[in-house]
Amino acid sequence: MTRLAPVVLLCTLAACQPPEADKMVNEADAAGNAANMAAANESDNADEPQRSILRPEVIEPEEPPKIEPAQAVIGFGATPMKLDDAATAALDAVMDTPAFKAGGPIILRGHSDSRGADGDNKVASRIRAELARDYLVKKGVAEDRISVIAIGEGRPIAPNAKEDGSDDPEGQAKNRRVEVTVALPTVVVPPPIEPNAPETP
Repeated sequence: MTRLAPVVLLCTLAACQPPEADKMVNEADAAGNAANMAAANESDNADEPQRSILRPEVIEPEEPPKIEPAQAVIGFGATPMKLDDAATAALDAVMDTPAFKAGGPIILRGHSDSRGADGDNKVASRIRAELARDYLVKKGVAEDRISVIAIGEGRPIAPNAKEDGSDDPEGQAKNRRVEVTVALPTVVVPPPIEPNAPETP
């Protein structure tokens, strides 16, 4: 009996441990596990960019390009009363502009040099503008988009004569031209809709 006394004493002491000790051990283990999980989450999210939790990312739409009026000069220097390859290429370039594709009105102003009578020069300038118009219509442009204006010799861009009074062929060739202007399309805003008036008895 005397040899079993220490063993019985140890068992008695272990059984008498207060339950608070076990609770403290369990809480310490839980705190350690939570710290380890938080550290693991921080490591996983270290490479991800920070995002706002208030609203999603906003992508602003791109603004459409601004359309400007188109202008070109169609020369009749080499062939005074006929469209040459350079003239048709210039008209093709006009048809490729944003203003033209948007459906804006087209103005063709015909010009001439100063040789001959004023009336004849005005007729010649109109014929040049009509040649440009006919080419555009042949390409599928609606004729009601096109306006033809005959200027004649009144607005030269180069001298028609030299200082000694003789003709200046180079200047006259530059003055035989058609100026093309493609304006922006007109935006029609409908009138506001008024509410129906109350019916009178």
